[in-house]
Amino acid sequence: MGQLTRGSAAKKPLDVVPSHNADIILPKQAGKVPLASQAVIVIGSSTGGTEALRTLLTALPVSMPPILITQHMPEMFTHSFATRLNTLCKLTVKEAEDNERLQNGTVYIAPGHSHLLVKPAPTIGYAIGLHAGPPVNRHRPSVDVLFRSAANLVGKNCIGVILTGMGRDGASGMLELKQAGAWNIAQDEASCVVFGMPKEAIAMGGAHEVLALESIATRLSVLATQKQQQAGGSA
Repeated sequence: MGQLTRGSAAKKPLDVVPSHNADIILPKQAGKVPLASQAVIVIGSSTGGTEALRTLLTALPVSMPPILITQHMPEMFTHSFATRLNTLCKLTVKEAEDNERLQNGTVYIAPGHSHLLVKPAPTIGYAIGLHAGPPVNRHRPSVDVLFRSAANLVGKNCIGVILTGMGRDGASGMLELKQAGAWNIAQDEASCVVFGMPKEAIAMGGAHEVLALESIATRLSVLATQKQQQAGGSA
């Protein structure tokens, strides 16, 4: 009996988490015009991202459009991470809440239990969407989900940024952003802790610019001003 148990245990297959793409959360809606005249910035990061985000966000002025961030992080840490950044930044930084309207000068951090999305506000403009669906690229929250939602709704009024991280989450979504008319920045290899996610995004052709981390804030400020002017100001 003991031999049977030992033999069957040895042959038991490993549980492999399926690697879904963003289709399992929301469909790609290519070719749509922006839903509202509001600029939005979306950022994805993973390994090394907490310090990269601190460097980036503390260098940004308060006059920025809404910034949505998916950082791969367990849910017990996302609230405290947002609270810490809020004490360091000129911008207001908070953990994202479902259905709250996007406001200029505010950074929304994805909670660790849900995908973060841009969705239509009840009247006009954009709001936060949280989706507790399956992991995408084995992550929840997933950068690809955030980027796809922004490509679908914000399009040419969006700026995408992909920072240090392991794997490929965000690469497909960044290409979708580019195809929708957004302008995209990838962090360069020299300033990354792990040059995984940016490398994949660059290889897929989704990045317009590859910049050192220390240069991204200044460039992002200029691009945000341009996007806000092109979009006709804030909603």
